[in-house]
Amino acid sequence: MNFLAHLLLSCEQEELLVGNFLGDFIKNREVRQLPVAIQQGVRLHRLIDSFTDAHPVVRQGTARLRPRHGKYAGVVLDILYDYILANNWSSYGPGTLPDFTQQTYRVLAAYTHLMPSFLQQRLPHMIADDWLLRYGTREGVAFTFSRLQLRVSQPQFLENTLLSLTEHETALAEDFSRFFPDLTAEAAQFCTC
Repeated sequence: MNFLAHLLLSCEQEELLVGNFLGDFIKNREVRQLPVAIQQGVRLHRLIDSFTDAHPVVRQGTARLRPRHGKYAGVVLDILYDYILANNWSSYGPGTLPDFTQQTYRVLAAYTHLMPSFLQQRLPHMIADDWLLRYGTREGVAFTFSRLQLRVSQPQFLENTLLSLTEHETALAEDFSRFFPDLTAEAAQFCTC
C-alpha cells in the first residue's frame, strides 16, 4: 500500500501514524532510537506491507500489471490502490478526504524532528502540494510516477501507468473492495494488541 492507505490504517493514533509514515524511510537500527509508540507504527507499516504482498487478491492484481510494469508491478498497484481509495473514501475513511489529509499533515509536521533529514525536506513539499489528496486524480497519479521514475533503475517500467489505470480501473476497484476490508481488519487487530 502507498501513503494514503498506510496513514488511514493507523487507528487514528498519532504515534502509530507517524511510525507508519516512516516505515519505508527508516532502517531497522534507526527504529530502536524512536519513541516506543512510534516504533509500533513502523511495525504496523511492515505488517501492512507483508499482509498486502501475501494476499491472493493483491497477487492477482500484481500479475495483471506485470506484463507492462515488470518488477515494478507491485509498486504500480500500491499507488493505483491509493487512487481507488481516494475515489471511494466515503466507503473506507472517516469524514472527508480533505479533512483527513489536513489533519494528517498537522500530525506529521508536529513530529518532523524525528524524521530523517531528507524527509524533513520533502514533507513541506508533500503538504504544500497536498500529495495525499492528489492521489485521487489522474494528474496526481501521473505526478507520483514521474517522481518515482527519477529514483528507479528501470524507469521505463513506470511508463503508461495511466493507461494501466484506464484499462484495469474496474478490476482494480473490485479487487480493492475484496482486499481492503481484510487489511483493515488485520490492522485493527494490531492496534488492539
